[in-house]
Amino acid sequence: MAFLAVRNLTVKREGRTVLSELNFKVDRGEKILIVGENGAGKTTFLETLLGFVKAATGEILFKGKALKEEEDFREARKKIGYVFQNPDDQLFSPTVEEELAFAPLVLGFEREKVKRLVEKYLKLFGLEKLRNKPIFKLSGGEKRLVSIACVLTQEPELLLLDEPTTGLDRENFKKVTEILRSVDCSVITVTHDTKLIETLNWKIYKLEKGRLRPAAHSLSRK
Repeated sequence: MAFLAVRNLTVKREGRTVLSELNFKVDRGEKILIVGENGAGKTTFLETLLGFVKAATGEILFKGKALKEEEDFREARKKIGYVFQNPDDQLFSPTVEEELAFAPLVLGFEREKVKRLVEKYLKLFGLEKLRNKPIFKLSGGEKRLVSIACVLTQEPELLLLDEPTTGLDRENFKKVTEILRSVDCSVITVTHDTKLIETLNWKIYKLEKGRLRPAAHSLSRK
């Protein structure tokens, strides 16, 4: 049984078919890259997996359970972490430390565990000196790091990332790729970044004409 399975998924937006009878699956612990032209529907695909897009037909199964109603998706989102393409759409807490603590607190983690997770990811992402810094004063690259770190504090079983390396310098790019390699959850990453594709060297799918198909690394540059 696939960890995540999508069957005959069709999504229409503003009268246009974005995804068409799309079939896809991810095994537990599997890490996948999705590429495609601008407007191909990559972000729409991720948002549909989370239940944010309502104009969808077909079937989405997570851990063997069909996600149909909002309640199903709400329960699944407790185990699915989503890193937005634009960090400003994701970050809203007053400080970095509060942002990292928010999700695990909402999920009901014990406060001592939340503290351990916050310290772990502040250190892992090199954010210790920024712990009390207001979110609105962070640079674009700093916001990117915080947006990934705060999702990892919720200990997701499936991690969805939309262009996670945009705006990162060389040092932080290396940091993020090393972390993505090390996480033990399943990962789906949408990206245009050929350097990220080459560095991670994960299985690639190309989204084209509403459908996902396996692609060679050479195709990712087209």
